[in-house]
Amino acid sequence: MYFIENFKDGDKVSGVYYCKSKQSAVSRAGKEYENVILSDKTGSIDTKIWDPNSLAIKEFSPSDFVEVSGMVSLYNGKLQFKLDSARVADEGEYNPTDYMASSRFDIEKMSKEFFDMIKSINNKYLRTLLENIFVEDTEFFNIFKKASAAKSVHHGYLGGLLEHSLSVARLTSLMCSNYDYANRDLAVTAAMLHDVGKIRELSPFPENDYTDEGNFLGHIVIGYEMVMEKVKQIDGFPDMLAMQIGHCVLSHHGELEYGSPKKPSIAEAVALSMADNMDAKLETLREALEAKDTNDWLGYNRWLDSNIRRTTNEF
Repeated sequence: MYFIENFKDGDKVSGVYYCKSKQSAVSRAGKEYENVILSDKTGSIDTKIWDPNSLAIKEFSPSDFVEVSGMVSLYNGKLQFKLDSARVADEGEYNPTDYMASSRFDIEKMSKEFFDMIKSINNKYLRTLLENIFVEDTEFFNIFKKASAAKSVHHGYLGGLLEHSLSVARLTSLMCSNYDYANRDLAVTAAMLHDVGKIRELSPFPENDYTDEGNFLGHIVIGYEMVMEKVKQIDGFPDMLAMQIGHCVLSHHGELEYGSPKKPSIAEAVALSMADNMDAKLETLREALEAKDTNDWLGYNRWLDSNIRRTTNEF
């Protein structure tokens, strides 16, 4: 497959790509055309159909895998793809993994570590809560382990949600070993649960876009409701413990301006918010450093609010 990241001015391209969006438009001269965004796991490209009535352009829609041919050209400093032909691709003509960026870690190995961490929880109510959500509900976990943690920014790939949740759980466990007054069971449970709402905030791959529920409520509120619904199904779950686990989920972004309805009030919530922020920022930095840009200084990154640079290790 010829991936979009390799497209160059003047390329004649034929292949199957994923249609992210398709909209009709009218040029200044009054001519109808269509704006299309095609994508694969390496990126997306602005695509034009200048003659929508051409017999070579068969009907297709957003979310379709489309077999296309056309020419890549440079327009206003950016690459643009002009389609000469298009049709919906048949199953077997493409490999779905070519359209979904994936975690660099093995999903099954991460799943095993995730389940082992559940077994390390000593509090029977918290362990039961985690087992009910992740172990007993196999359908849920199959979605969770393949989900993205974001549309963009960090962990925005297949397995990203599991990778991020596991990383945050590891970090909170380490914090609790350093600050012995923090309750490890509560902090690690909250870490494993903090982003469960993202499976409803974002649509599955390859679309990976915000759902209506995600846009209206966001993953923090969705996740809190999901966790509390499971808490209510566990006989004798202590009210104070329920409030504390709910508080950790609600406050895990740390600040009101970052979307948390509450700021952290207990040690475990502080640890979670800091671990979540650390993992998100360091993954954002890793993804930036892996870009093809060979310069040492990579420019301003708005998520890190800094002009970032590659570390010099040769002294």
